[in-house]
Amino acid sequence: MKKIAESLLKNLKKTENDIKKNAMLADEKYSVYPASIHKLGECVVAVGRDDAARFVMVVADYPKALPEGFDGEKSMLVDGGALLVGKLNAANAKALRKYFPWTAPVSLRERRSTVGCGDRLGLASRGHILAAAKYKVSPVLAQQSMRELSLTGRTFQNVVDDAVFMVYESDYRDGFGADGDHLKKIADIDVALSAGMPMITLDLSEVMNAAAADWSEKEIQTAFEALPDEVKKRVIAEYEGKTFIVGSSKVVFDGDCARRCAVMYTKALDFALEVYQFLKSKRGNEFDLEISIDETSAPTLPSHHLFITRELRKRHVEFSSLAPRFIGEFQKAIDYIGDLAEFDRQFKVHAEIAANYGNYKISVHSGSDKFAVYPTIGRETKGYLHLKTAGTSWLVAVTVIAQKNPQLYREMHQLALDHFGEMLKLYHITADLSKIPALPTLADAELPKLMDMPEARQLLHITYGPILKSHLRDRFFHALFVEEDAYTQAIEKHFDKHLSLLNLEKK
Repeated sequence: MKKIAESLLKNLKKTENDIKKNAMLADEKYSVYPASIHKLGECVVAVGRDDAARFVMVVADYPKALPEGFDGEKSMLVDGGALLVGKLNAANAKALRKYFPWTAPVSLRERRSTVGCGDRLGLASRGHILAAAKYKVSPVLAQQSMRELSLTGRTFQNVVDDAVFMVYESDYRDGFGADGDHLKKIADIDVALSAGMPMITLDLSEVMNAAAADWSEKEIQTAFEALPDEVKKRVIAEYEGKTFIVGSSKVVFDGDCARRCAVMYTKALDFALEVYQFLKSKRGNEFDLEISIDETSAPTLPSHHLFITRELRKRHVEFSSLAPRFIGEFQKAIDYIGDLAEFDRQFKVHAEIAANYGNYKISVHSGSDKFAVYPTIGRETKGYLHLKTAGTSWLVAVTVIAQKNPQLYREMHQLALDHFGEMLKLYHITADLSKIPALPTLADAELPKLMDMPEARQLLHITYGPILKSHLRDRFFHALFVEEDAYTQAIEKHFDKHLSLLNLEKK
C-alpha cells in the first residue's frame, strides 16, 4: 500500500486528472478505485481495497496537512509525507460529506424522474449509478424500511454511509436521494432525518380506516356522524354528488363515496399534516415527502385518490409524490399479475389526477421487475414519476452467487426453504414452491436459471433476512467482494432494463 501512497504523494502537485493518469493504482494485493482519487488542499483522498475489504486513504505532504475528521491509522511516507488509512465507517463517511458535499444525499423534489434503488447490502450503488448516469433520472441510492433494517441488522446511518462511499468512489456528482421508507411514526422519521435522509415515505396504513372500504352504508353513516361538524359540512358541500373533470377523465363522487372517504382518511390526513409540520421544523424546504396509501388489500379508487390529494392541499401539506394501491398484484420479485388493459385504463386516471391536482409524482411501490406495465407508467406520467424498487438488487446478488459460487448458493437456497413459512408472515406472495426443482437434481451450471423462475425468485427474495443473519453471512459478503465487478455489471444491466422500458429520456 505504501508504494501506491508514495506514488500519489509524488504526483500531489499535479491536477486531479493527471494524478489519476500517472499515479500507481495497484500494487500486489492493494488497488485504488481511479474515480475515487480527489484532491483536497495539500492532500489526496481515495478509496482502495485489498483482498479482504475496502478502505479510505488520505495522503498528505506532511502530517499536519491531514484534514481533521478522518479516522484511521497514520504512518509516515518518504520525504516527510503522511498516510492515513481508515475503515469505511461513520466517521469517515461524515468527513467525506464535510469535505466533498456532493457525496451527501439531497432533496430531489425538483427532479422530474426519480428511482428508489433499494440497496439492502450496501454494495449495489456503483451499479445503480452506472445505469442512472445514462438517463435523465435521479437515483435514491439509500432507501430502507424499518422492516428491512430489522432483517438486515443495519441502521439508517449505515444505509446512508454505504451510499456515500460508493458515490465518492464513483465520482458521481449529479445528486442522489435517501429515503426512510414506509415509516409510520414520528420517532422513526426523526431517526431517518438525523441520519441525513431527506426523503420520508409516510405509510398511512395504520392511521387510515381501510376496513371502512367494505362497510355498509349504515355503518359509514354512523361513523361519518361522529366526525367534527365542520368536517361533515365541508365534505358534503364540496364532494357529495359532485363530478370532477380530470384531464380527459371524469371522477364522480356518487352514492356514499364522499362520506366513505371522510371516514377512511380524515384521521390519516390529519396525521400527514402533523408529519409535514415536523419535517418543515427539521429541514425547512429541503425534504421530499411521499404519501403512501398502497399497503391495503383493495385498489385505490380514483375518487379516493382525488379526495386524498385535495384534502392534503387544503391542509397545505406539500408532498412530492403519492403511492396509490393499483389494480392487479404487485408481488415481490416478479412481473405484474393482472389485466393489463384495465391497469392501463385506471393508471391513466391516477396519472391525470396527479398532473391536474398538485402536479406531484405518481409513485409505484414494489415496482422492481414489473416490466409489463413500465411502458404504460412511463407514457401516462410523461416521466414525472417515482419508481420504488427494493429486493431486486438482492436477487441480482443471489444470481451472481449462483453463477460464481454454486455451493454457497445451494446452502442459501436450503436455508431459504427452511425459513420460507415464517417469512410469509411479513410478505404477501403466492409462490408454489413445488414447482422449484429439487437442488440435488440440478447441475451447478443450471443454478443461475432458477433466478429466471418466479417461484424461486420469490423464495429467495423474502428470505434475505434469515440468510443475512445466518452462519452464511460472512461467506456471502466475501463472495460478493471477490466478484465485485460481476455484481456491479449485473446491477447496471438489470437497472438499465428498468429505466429503458419506462422510456425515460437518455442523457
